[in-house]
Amino acid sequence: MEMLTDVINKIDGYVWGWGMIFLLLGTHVFMTIRTRFIQWKTISKGIRLSVAKDPDAEGEVSQFGALATALASTIGTGNIIGVGTAIALGGPGAVLWCWLTGVFGIATKYAESLIAVKYRVKTEDGRMQGGAMYALERGLKWKGFGKAMALIFAVFAGAASFGIGCATQVNAIATVCEENLHVNKAVVGIVIAVLTAVVIFGGIRSIARVCEKLVPFMAAFYVLGCIIILGINHDFIIPAIQTICRLAFTPGAAAGGLVGSGIMAAMHYGVARGLFSNESGMGSAPIAAAAAQTRNPVRQALVSATGTFWDTVVVCLMTGLVLVSTIMKNPAINANEITNGGVLTSMAFDQIPVLGPVILVVGIISFAYSTILGWAYYGERCVEYFAGKKGLMPYRALYVLVAAIAPIVALDLVWTIADILNALMAIPNLFAVLLLSPVIVKETKKYINNLDERDDTPIPVVKTGKRG
Repeated sequence: MEMLTDVINKIDGYVWGWGMIFLLLGTHVFMTIRTRFIQWKTISKGIRLSVAKDPDAEGEVSQFGALATALASTIGTGNIIGVGTAIALGGPGAVLWCWLTGVFGIATKYAESLIAVKYRVKTEDGRMQGGAMYALERGLKWKGFGKAMALIFAVFAGAASFGIGCATQVNAIATVCEENLHVNKAVVGIVIAVLTAVVIFGGIRSIARVCEKLVPFMAAFYVLGCIIILGINHDFIIPAIQTICRLAFTPGAAAGGLVGSGIMAAMHYGVARGLFSNESGMGSAPIAAAAAQTRNPVRQALVSATGTFWDTVVVCLMTGLVLVSTIMKNPAINANEITNGGVLTSMAFDQIPVLGPVILVVGIISFAYSTILGWAYYGERCVEYFAGKKGLMPYRALYVLVAAIAPIVALDLVWTIADILNALMAIPNLFAVLLLSPVIVKETKKYINNLDERDDTPIPVVKTGKRG
């Protein structure tokens, strides 16, 4: 087992080397420039559109339903435990790289969502299908290359759903329930598996209905807790920001045992956890975006891009400031001796008398459970792409089984495998974004100032699982 762990860690270090960091951040910056800083449009127009309805347009769920499903998968334990893990392994400077990944990642999330809607298809029974696999297959001129990359994306994304979407989330729920509520982990796994089965067998409409109600509550509840802690740590907020910025680029030490290992370690864990958190560039959220009722691709792309804004620019930043300011304020916390991000977060929320642990427990459970639901949908769409409808029931059964046994799996190994799969599914998706950037620019120019204009391009009807 130790040999297997060493091999997996080496693979993780290889795929998350400078090449992957350059490809991911490079795409973020490139698309920011190509879309003329679409981030500003996302904030001003995307947030407004996210609560608007477009019932006469083709699609399965509302724009907000698609956004809620995407947010359900992105606002997960990566925002709580993932940020803590990045700080523990990469130093406080990782927070800045995580945040920058989100800021520039808004443009990539916009781009990947746009092509997901533009190249979406409809199944024979009327369901919308879309995502990187259809953009690669239908959008690229090199059909052989496009189909090969589409298949690679679908396979890795389907496999990733069991890690990032299920095992890590259930394990987090089980751990927090055992430590705070003294409930046996095995029991938690079975309960989560049953609750997951009840929802995911109802399809995207069932998942979206649950997420529309759960996401606003869980985000507001957690953010309120962060605001209270920042109020308690108010005298350390500015020093925390200075420490984060300084140790993002140079090695050094700060109060509370905080140590920066240099730019490479900070970038590695900051970018990796940023991707784990906001999923910009992974190609997962656009799968939900493709199901939205929207008049044109740009309209839904703006809505989808707000997910990265809320997830990383707001929630992850607040978590990072909470953790770093807490460590600096409390000398008894030795960050060098803590490698578990969940432990760091628990210590921070313990500062709130009585309610602190409650806020953290409710936050982790709701964040993680919503992620389980969102990724179940992503995995289904990918499996249906290469295996057809006959692959759905086995996939759902295996997904529920993974949820049941996840609490007894070694969490550190699962996180590492999830990181590897995240990178492998991101690569073909980033190729799609870069190669189709002229299409993204053209569609943006056409609709950005005419968001109510309808795109009447016929949506092809396909038989899923049958590649041409």
